[in-house]
Amino acid sequence: MRVSESSVGPLVATYVALMVLLVMTAATRAMPAGWWITPISLGIAALKAFLVAYLFMRLREEKALVRIFAGAGLFWLLILLVLTGADYLTRSWYV
Repeated sequence: MRVSESSVGPLVATYVALMVLLVMTAATRAMPAGWWITPISLGIAALKAFLVAYLFMRLREEKALVRIFAGAGLFWLLILLVLTGADYLTRSWYV
């Protein structure tokens, strides 16, 4: 696949954004531990996943059916995480 000149700019910008987010992820490890580090790290990871899926995987240019199935995959991942969290929180050794 040949990359046209017009598509190089957004890819480079996305790469730079991913590198900045990588530095932000590493910087969260240097912060003092607290409950707020986990949501920040998860937010950064979600933003990186969105950039990769939307721009590098070119979901913005795909048909609606492909985007629906990509969203369905994320929905099932959310179900998995919620059920795993519910199981973890209901364990007797956790309480």
